[in-house]
Amino acid sequence: MNKVAIFVDVQNIYYTTRDTFKKSFNYRAFYSSISEKSEIIYANAYAIDSNNDSQHKFQTALKHIGFNVKLKPYIQRSDGSAKGDWDVGITIDVLDAAPEVDEIILLSGDGDFALLLDTVKYKYDCKCSVYGVLNLTANALINSADEYIDIDTKWLM
Repeated sequence: MNKVAIFVDVQNIYYTTRDTFKKSFNYRAFYSSISEKSEIIYANAYAIDSNNDSQHKFQTALKHIGFNVKLKPYIQRSDGSAKGDWDVGITIDVLDAAPEVDEIILLSGDGDFALLLDTVKYKYDCKCSVYGVLNLTANALINSADEYIDIDTKWLM
């Protein structure tokens, strides 16, 4: 059975599905679909830790589905801007997992991950699949993926 590692850029998926479809991504259906055809070795969801009840419920639901939820504190800067970026953490975890799996599955539209996928494919001969909202996914990321899966209405709640 194909061994996979899943990495979810939760903020990216939340905002791209909300802005495009006005709906939420169906993590349970996604996880179930992947687990039917592959052995999930890692399933990490990267989110921002806010003191928000609905976020805590969502994170608990992700854990029940089978995701390891990694949280980073929400940082509000004095100028009013906010910080909560998981790019480096996701990159490190992908590089750590790649030697142990046949496929990396990334849920994000962030073009910053294109170089990561190129590196993983070259260095570890690992298939890289990306799930994202087509009109909000960087072309560089799509081009770096072995397979790009457009998040459309079948993946939504």
